[in-house]
Amino acid sequence: MAHRIVVESAEASPIARPFAMERSAAKDAYTILHLGFTLLPILAGLDKFFHLLVNWDQYLAPQIAGLLPVAPTTFMQIVGGIEIVAGLLVAVRPRIGAYVVAAWLWGIIVNLLMLPGYYDVALRDFGLSLGALALGRLSSQYDRHTVTTQEHGF
Repeated sequence: MAHRIVVESAEASPIARPFAMERSAAKDAYTILHLGFTLLPILAGLDKFFHLLVNWDQYLAPQIAGLLPVAPTTFMQIVGGIEIVAGLLVAVRPRIGAYVVAAWLWGIIVNLLMLPGYYDVALRDFGLSLGALALGRLSSQYDRHTVTTQEHGF
């Protein structure tokens, strides 16, 4: 017969404290990633219209630009709109939005690998995609929509 130990609070047992801190650290990580992957795509998307940070057109591979039915600047503004929507999706549905952002970043990486001299940016974006995947995974536990759905058996 298995015995089950129930601890009411982390203060009740020194053994339980590391587990309580671990849950808190995971929740903190979720909160940081949720906020970051909400704000950063929105800010980068907005900057596609204003070019305050950088001229985003330089990041578009000529092979892709040649296939477009619109000017590169127009395309980058469309990209900016999609990034804003992706950030908003992360805000309201992080479990879905995180994977959308990760996939979006992989598309950006493919584009960047076609541009000599931007491999460092591609590597950075790969790291960001790992963060987005981590957010998606943490969302399965901490996203209020997911938790509510699981509680109701949906």
